Amino acid sequence: MTNMTLSIPEDLMTKMRKFTEIKWSEIARIAIEQRIKDLELIEKIAQKSKLTQKDIEELSAKIKRGAHRRFMNGDHS
Repeated sequence: MTNMTLSIPEDLMTKMRKFTEIKWSEIARIAIEQRIKDLELIEKIAQKSKLTQKDIEELSAKIKRGAHRRFMNGDHS
């Protein structure tokens, strides 16, 4: 497995340190995986679609908002 280094603001790191039981690298991995799935879906739809670029951008924004809500509510499936 490849390692990745992230830069985060100090105030965020301070907050994260309060929750030592959380595997923050796992949280980041899940978020990245979900974003990749979303982007792949968007690409697949765009290849078969007659949508305009604006339509695709609006769909992308909706998917991202939905994924964010799902992730923040703890539903990572």
